[in-house]
Amino acid sequence: MTRLGAILTLVGAGMLAGCSDSWNTPYPGSDAQANVVYSAFGERPKHLDPARSYSENEVEFTGQIYEPPLQYHFLKRPYELIPLTAASVPHPRYYDKAGELLPDDAPVAAIAESVYEIHIRPGIRYQPHPAFARDAAGRYRYHTLRATDVADKRQVADFPYTGTRELVAADYVYQIKRLADPRNSSPIFGLMSEHIVGLQALGKTLEQTLQARPGRPLDLNAFALSGAEAVDRYTYRIRIKGKYPQFLYWLAMPFFAPIPWEAEVFYAQPGMSDRNLTLDWQPVGTGPFYLAENDPNRRMVLKRNPNFHGETYPVTGETTDAAAGLLADAGKPLPLIDGAVFTLEKESIPYWSKFLQGYYDSSGITSDSFDQAIQFSAGGDPQLTDSMRGKDIHLVTTVATSLWYVGFNMLDPVVGGLAPERQKLRQAISIALDYEEFVSIFLNGRGIPAQGPIPPGIFGHVDGTAGLNPYVYRADGNRIVRRSLDDARRLLAEAGYPNGRNARTGEPLVLYFDTMASGPDSKSRLDWIKKQLDRINVQLVVRGTDYNRFQDKIRKGNAQLFEWGWNADYPDPENFFFLLYGPNRKVGKGGENAANYQNAEFDRLFERMKDMDNGPERQRVIDSMLEIVRRDSPWVFAFYPKSFALRHAWVHNVKPNLMANNTLKYRRVDPALRAERREAWNRPTLWPLALGAAGLIALVAPAVVAWRRREREAA
Repeated sequence: MTRLGAILTLVGAGMLAGCSDSWNTPYPGSDAQANVVYSAFGERPKHLDPARSYSENEVEFTGQIYEPPLQYHFLKRPYELIPLTAASVPHPRYYDKAGELLPDDAPVAAIAESVYEIHIRPGIRYQPHPAFARDAAGRYRYHTLRATDVADKRQVADFPYTGTRELVAADYVYQIKRLADPRNSSPIFGLMSEHIVGLQALGKTLEQTLQARPGRPLDLNAFALSGAEAVDRYTYRIRIKGKYPQFLYWLAMPFFAPIPWEAEVFYAQPGMSDRNLTLDWQPVGTGPFYLAENDPNRRMVLKRNPNFHGETYPVTGETTDAAAGLLADAGKPLPLIDGAVFTLEKESIPYWSKFLQGYYDSSGITSDSFDQAIQFSAGGDPQLTDSMRGKDIHLVTTVATSLWYVGFNMLDPVVGGLAPERQKLRQAISIALDYEEFVSIFLNGRGIPAQGPIPPGIFGHVDGTAGLNPYVYRADGNRIVRRSLDDARRLLAEAGYPNGRNARTGEPLVLYFDTMASGPDSKSRLDWIKKQLDRINVQLVVRGTDYNRFQDKIRKGNAQLFEWGWNADYPDPENFFFLLYGPNRKVGKGGENAANYQNAEFDRLFERMKDMDNGPERQRVIDSMLEIVRRDSPWVFAFYPKSFALRHAWVHNVKPNLMANNTLKYRRVDPALRAERREAWNRPTLWPLALGAAGLIALVAPAVVAWRRREREAA
């Protein structure tokens, strides 16, 4: 072969290499037909230990691995608790101070304790793990290791032997004790110690024990907890102070998932934590998936738990679910996928690009990509652009169980207080702040103007004109219409500020708005807020600060107006109304009532409502509370955020569930369709390579010909 022929061969080989199906895949070497979900995460999880984890980016993993006794129905709304590992949703028994059993309708004041007895289904087993491995004599293989024994270990897969065992009730009790262990610094210990009998005392005992013998192992099985005990192998009992119906919701969170004592003993050995061999890094659960790979600087991989006890896809849902294809897998065994690959993506643009290439199965929509993905119809409804529909991409929307509000400091001498003129001042400002316009301009339609503190999907929320806030809105047929600026000006005058000036002194009304928002992106939004109040001749001074300083102002009651939000911990109106409960005020109490609102009638109704079961009577109490808080207007009820997400056509069973953390098991994908679309969307454009190769040949060929001529002449 001539030198020229060799060059042409190399060029051709390079071009052929560029034609490989996986020439730009971010998953080299992976099976294109794998039955897995491909997703991403933007920030490394800090805690995967269920006693410590409380962040959304963490529960994305812990929710698939750990199994508390209860879960939320995947499809039903309002959100409904159903059994997970429990045989049924427990119904509390009530006892008085003398230990006598009370009827279910006993007055709250008579209830000294609520007792929850939880029965676990037999036959549930943990994922394979070296903590359970035993030798031929039945001894634990890896419970007496030295630091030198684990010097070459970097992950649990490096241990050659694994084992498993059955889930028992004592594992749930063990985890509740772990909430009180000072070494775990559980974020819910303070709250739970107010409710679980004996938990606070256990925390003090464990702290004293650790101080008395620092560095020594702590066997939680040796410490009793009066408020949690195993009754038998599959039953455990939790005692709650008084009546606290919301405790059931906590039983659906990973905080109350089981932890086997063997895992804690295994990870507590010398040298383990130095190699990130901890529960915070390598969870041990009974769920449908286990964490097979944890490299949070690159990717995290979940795989199907071979010991999973089995569960089936729901057979019922809402009336629209069947038409939406959400019941096509009814009754099928879960999980429907073999695993999930999560890749670290710190920037939104690369994530978006890979989603459009088909390398991620679903995606959120950022401000950078919104116009490319979404357009609005003449009626203002969001819909996909032609380019998205051309790729057979689907839009998924849901209203978050969250609320954004502007708060008034009710201790402030200008905007605070419950006098009628102060109520009217706050109502006027509430009307002037046009959140329909705000949602349109700043959220691209991703929000619903709020009518009160309870978002959709939570018991107590009423849709349509029946649920409007009459102090800010009015009904126009079936439409909810914001009251006019003339109404706001009238209220302002009745509050003592005609045309925005103090009726006694003639001085302009100047209000101060504290925010932690900063930067050019926030300036236009803050300018908008000022202009809204300019329309009723109220002057607003914006005071921006960092988060710590802002928190300090709120804590000390030094703010006048401020903006804040709240995400539901559990789907109960108590979780929103408690933000307005007087004894929870920030100043003097350190609670979450940042507006320092206190109304004796509202507080009385709250204390009654919070312990009631859902039903018509509770709804009537909630309606009374809404009337009070709407009239008093300690908040401008701004909006309920609305999330927009996209999914490819090969992804099925996507229904946002804002309470459930374990929805990956319901997801189904079509790997063949995904592979086909990826190939079609990522074919390399070869003509620039061919053109470059031709140019290279044109440059090199004369030199090669001349060199060969000289060789022949010399010969």
